[in-house]
Amino acid sequence: MLAQLFFRYGAMNSGKSIEILKVAHNYEEQNKPVVLMTSHLDTRSGEGVIASRIGLHRSALPILEDTDIFSITDAQPIKPACVLIDEAQFLKKAQVLQACKIVDTLGIPVMTFGLKNDFRNELFEGSRYLLLYADKIEEMKTICWFCRHKAIMNLRIHDGRPVYEGEQIMIGGNESYYPVCRYHYFHPSLDKIEGSEDIDG
Repeated sequence: MLAQLFFRYGAMNSGKSIEILKVAHNYEEQNKPVVLMTSHLDTRSGEGVIASRIGLHRSALPILEDTDIFSITDAQPIKPACVLIDEAQFLKKAQVLQACKIVDTLGIPVMTFGLKNDFRNELFEGSRYLLLYADKIEEMKTICWFCRHKAIMNLRIHDGRPVYEGEQIMIGGNESYYPVCRYHYFHPSLDKIEGSEDIDG
């Protein structure tokens, strides 16, 4: 079976980090080494740490803006069975192309996990090019914070109010972002936002 580039995307709280940790565990349980990477931008649990909301976490190689993920993979003393990348929305175009090169020249599958769209409902650079170049694209589903519809967007919150403009990257969890459906992206229930201090992911 040929190696492929995978992009698994979902809104906040869709279980991306716990899924990547599960995949890593499944490979390693069979004595198949993996290279685990994540963006250096997400420092909520420390730089180079993949952490899920249910408490699982482990160290990973931090990806900086100039990190060459192909060279890192090619330099591994033992050929990895898979490369796993969390927070893939923060990848640069060059790094997405490096992931393609890992697949196409080294024959190693690359699985990336991340958000598709930002709080302004625009694509991140990494997700834009993963949508273009990935062999397989899969949505990880979760429900809207305010109703039972599927969440397809991420609503940024500041001081109990929705925010639709500003810098694209602001690292945060349940205190800053809500997974929402299209309707509630534009019409959030402010009473539920104001109770955000009681949120438990």
